[in-house]
Amino acid sequence: MLVFVAGACFFYLLNGIIYLVPRKLGFKEGYRAFRKAGYRPRYLVSIVLGGAAAVASQIYFGSPAASVTVILFLGLLLVVGFVDWDTMEIPDSFVAAAFASGLLSVFTMPDTGILSRIIGIFAVSVPLLLLTLAVPGAFGGGDIKLMAGCGLFLGAKLCLLSLAFAVLTGGLYGIWLLLTRKKGGKEHFAFGPFLCVGMAAALFVGDWVLNWYMGLLY
Repeated sequence: MLVFVAGACFFYLLNGIIYLVPRKLGFKEGYRAFRKAGYRPRYLVSIVLGGAAAVASQIYFGSPAASVTVILFLGLLLVVGFVDWDTMEIPDSFVAAAFASGLLSVFTMPDTGILSRIIGIFAVSVPLLLLTLAVPGAFGGGDIKLMAGCGLFLGAKLCLLSLAFAVLTGGLYGIWLLLTRKKGGKEHFAFGPFLCVGMAAALFVGDWVLNWYMGLLY
């Protein structure tokens, strides 16, 4: 219960960052504005996600160091996802935080090898960059840099699987927008939130999905 409460409180506090970063407010000014802004439904969502993520991390990753590292990473994904959803921008400070979390995970989560982490930096970011050069506007620069930083955390296999999850969920959302006529075929929506969902999913079910897929092949 204590783990759930700690995760819920941490994720709730992250809503302050989500609120002040797009508005370019300082900490004190942003905190006061956040308090005055009142309740938003996403706060409850973040509280539930934070508690569930903390419990799941403790169960799945075991060691306190690894669990805390994962919670920090998931908190970053929450912030990136909501900020990108609101602004269609991913600030460079978030990218720096992704690289920092990746460096931390080298020591707290040694099961992912250094070579896999290095490959992970380029496994998704380079294809996204090449696709964007070929089709201008296909992806934002923030998406590309985010996947480079997160690739260091996830390693090659989970980073690639994250992209697959993101394409699947983002594609379904795009179809829904077209069917409901909320966006035209040439309009854009933020892809960062789907990358974040994909990475969170890959952390917990990625190995199972990969083993299941390999079992189908062999």
